[in-house]
Amino acid sequence: MARPLRLEFAGALYHVTSRGNERKPIYLEPADFDLFLAQLERVCERFNWCIHAYCLMTNHYHLLVETLEANLSAGMRQLNGVYTQSFNRAHCRVGHLFQGRFKSILVDKDAYLLELNRYIVLNPIRANMVETLEQWPWSSWHCVMGLSDAPNWLDVDSLLRHFSTNRQLARSRFAEFVVNGIGINLWQNITNQVFLGSDAFVQRFLSNEEMLKADLSEVPKKQVRAKALTLRQYEQTSRNRNEAIQQAYSSGHYSQKELGEFFNLHYSRISRIIAKGKT
Repeated sequence: MARPLRLEFAGALYHVTSRGNERKPIYLEPADFDLFLAQLERVCERFNWCIHAYCLMTNHYHLLVETLEANLSAGMRQLNGVYTQSFNRAHCRVGHLFQGRFKSILVDKDAYLLELNRYIVLNPIRANMVETLEQWPWSSWHCVMGLSDAPNWLDVDSLLRHFSTNRQLARSRFAEFVVNGIGINLWQNITNQVFLGSDAFVQRFLSNEEMLKADLSEVPKKQVRAKALTLRQYEQTSRNRNEAIQQAYSSGHYSQKELGEFFNLHYSRISRIIAKGKT
């Protein structure tokens, strides 16, 4: 079977999943869940992602990701790749952690944002792992309901505004909405293994390349990042070479390989300079 298309454009919304190799656990202890969320935060910062919902299960995870730039694959490579390295170091293991490529569904935000939000947080109940959502600490449910502080990369406010401008009332209505979603099967509505949306939404992408022309000014967002400078501009405006490398990498537009070629440095040296900038 041919691989599904990987459509990427500014302002796209995706349901993303990634499973452990041979369906084995990708989190062995509570510290692993925290490690993954810390890496997700770094990816959101670097690639300008906005997360609308998440749930970390024992052998897979779910994300509802809005990419304010066309960079889903680049961000996922860093998320899964760096987490695998950290997990392997922590547990004295080697080799693959995830099973093949991540899976992504392009989502019609107007029609399915709320539906996917509740589908994602309901996963522990659907899997009979807990009786209440409060019993599973590794999902966005706790942040939405005010049981824990929401990180900057998780867009709780826009979700709650769909239910009320009063936060307490919005949480109550959202909780009722989630409970009513148990048993609903969204995946029967998927088209071409790629799309979850109305017929008009699907035809938009099957018939033309309009997704490549998306206007960031039309995207509801928490932040739109300024256009990256050229590497020469970073070199000229930074106080020193290391700062130029760190700022260029943080922009999300340049890989470590590209930086190494421009500054004539080995990959390992670039990696150390970037790591030093985060301390």
